[in-house]
Amino acid sequence: MTNSKSVRTGLAAAAFAMLLAASGHAWGYNHQNLLTFSRPVALPGVVLPAGSYSFDVASPTALDVIVVREARSGKPLYMGFTNTVERPRRMPKNTPIAFGEATANQPRPIAAWYELGATVGHEFLYR
Repeated sequence: MTNSKSVRTGLAAAAFAMLLAASGHAWGYNHQNLLTFSRPVALPGVVLPAGSYSFDVASPTALDVIVVREARSGKPLYMGFTNTVERPRRMPKNTPIAFGEATANQPRPIAAWYELGATVGHEFLYR
């Protein structure tokens, strides 16, 4: 009796571990959203120096929260709320960023981020 209970406990633990690994993969670092900038860019409250960054939705239940991480280290540099916006009709589906206007010698603000191929995107909230 004890042996079958141990087997069931082990199987349940293995199934739980696979579930956690699958959900972590779905929510985690997504290399398809890797963007490289040759000049500094701005997000609300932060300036990102030239470099590579991953842009991701924070979780499947918080689609309006975006996390931006440094590509090499995975260190989060920005997390903030966004509004859902439709991709402009004339914007190619392989264009991931819409920029806003900047004054001279200031980094261009990222107005919106669109996942490749998506018809809706995430508009950053500047206050």
